Amino acid sequence: MPPVKLEVSDETITPSSDTKPKELSKCNQLELKGLESIAPLVRSVEETPEPIATEVCGTIPNWIRGSLLRNGPGKFEFGNQHYNHWFDGMAMLHQFKIEDGKVTYRSRFLQSDAYKKNSERDRIMVSEFGTVAMPDPCKNFFLRFLSRFEKIEATDNASVSFVKYKGDCFVSTETNYMYRVDPESLETRDKVDWTKFIAVNMATAHPHTEPDGTTYNMGNSYGRKGALYNIIKVPPMKNNPEETLEGAKVLCSIVPSDKVRPSYYHSFAMSENYVVFIEQPIKMDLLKIVTAKLRGKGISEGVYWDPKQDTVFHLVDKHTGQTSSVKFHTKALSVFHQINAYEEDGFLMLDICCSDSGEAINNYLIQNLRKSGEALDQVYNNMYRAFPRRFVLPLNVTNDTPTGVNLNTRPASSATSFKTANDKVVCQFEDLHGEDLYEYGGLEFPQINYSKFNTRPYRYFYGCGFRHLVGDSLLKIDLEEKKVKVWYQKGLFPSEPVFVPSPDAVEEDDGVILSVVVTPTKDKSTFLLVLDAKTWEELGRAEVPVNIPYGFHGASTPPPRSALLTYQSPPSLQGNERPKYD
Repeated sequence: MPPVKLEVSDETITPSSDTKPKELSKCNQLELKGLESIAPLVRSVEETPEPIATEVCGTIPNWIRGSLLRNGPGKFEFGNQHYNHWFDGMAMLHQFKIEDGKVTYRSRFLQSDAYKKNSERDRIMVSEFGTVAMPDPCKNFFLRFLSRFEKIEATDNASVSFVKYKGDCFVSTETNYMYRVDPESLETRDKVDWTKFIAVNMATAHPHTEPDGTTYNMGNSYGRKGALYNIIKVPPMKNNPEETLEGAKVLCSIVPSDKVRPSYYHSFAMSENYVVFIEQPIKMDLLKIVTAKLRGKGISEGVYWDPKQDTVFHLVDKHTGQTSSVKFHTKALSVFHQINAYEEDGFLMLDICCSDSGEAINNYLIQNLRKSGEALDQVYNNMYRAFPRRFVLPLNVTNDTPTGVNLNTRPASSATSFKTANDKVVCQFEDLHGEDLYEYGGLEFPQINYSKFNTRPYRYFYGCGFRHLVGDSLLKIDLEEKKVKVWYQKGLFPSEPVFVPSPDAVEEDDGVILSVVVTPTKDKSTFLLVLDAKTWEELGRAEVPVNIPYGFHGASTPPPRSALLTYQSPPSLQGNERPKYD
């Protein structure tokens, strides 16, 4: 397909009618009324440290052997003090152990320092993202006043995900702390501090892992001259059983467009040869953050959306650590999770779930999640939904590359890329979905067959539909036909889907989807759902006689001393070899 000559300015591109963000108008029209209350899904629960049996309905394939691990908040108050934000709740770890068609369940609170300090005093002692720990009322007025000038202590409440480094299982959040945990017993082992190994002040909870076990992550560092974004590389092997992050190094550092207002990021993308960092207009006001405790505010008060700024894609060569001098710009978008990224024919396809507004992060206050009636409807209808989109980034842009020409020459692709300066390419996405996805509120928590198709061309991805503030359906998207398959039952709220390939898999979607489903309308009615990933039909469910809050991310692990089951999404616990498909 020959290049298409279009008139384009450095600032804006008017996309063709088939690439306009149709979901904006559709999203605004999708105003729902009568949303049911989900308050019970953000209530504190008791842990279940010893395994309990579940009741299996239908059939769970005998070839599934291992555990589904889940992480998320499980306690939202201490004494009469309550957390403000969904992200603040104390980490609760869940295990669904699957063997011979049967399932057991157990859960434990992460024994973090934050959890133990709060429990000992029965009050919030450690500040979280949206909640500031107030001065101890037992201190006199002068000491309470001085305590406001103390530096905010980074929380070790690792409530976001399960991740793997050097073969070990960790739980992670977005500070400098992680915990090594036992995936069999869920017992808390070692506290790990990134700052003891490399010069970063935090790391994401969504690393990417190569087939040999080499792991990449990102983290910020802060100094007198402001912030830096850092690409982190962790080796695959350890020299002794006690090692954690020894050998980690900073592959490269990226200077923010504004050093005192760097971008917030939850994850990043990775192709075969590149790390792709997305510098988005969700900004962090460092002055507000460092003075938050003095002002009696949570860290979240320093996070804001600036729609006047571009979203910028930075490409870093994984082998050399060199950052591309060409930056890829698009309009203001917010991104939490990537779907996949791969290189083909001189282009990098970047597939992400993104929204046209970045204000959602501050909408997930617990008080919002516990609203009902018209107040709940209003919170939902005022939020932008995330949709899957593809950017096509040309990899061979030079000074001789012409301007005013769409550099995307891929057949059947409506995405555009225009060079506007020697170091700038302006991009417009194409949708990765059909019209029917609008009916399901967009898609988030995207997943793929990670061990086989991460960094490679692929056809299918999975996620949650969002006709509520949390996922209320499970979706499968076929990229070739742009069609969606849906699992939905009214009043049920499924978690992030985890793909596990069948041992004799031939095709990309040969396997099952695991998802933990909760409901706010019936007490102790949680179940583990097993779907056939190809047909999207329910195979079985394992009913658990406990209440579980709606959580964040999960992973599948193998039985002890066995090769790891495929877990298809970062943060991942996949093995060191890609499975062989005949």
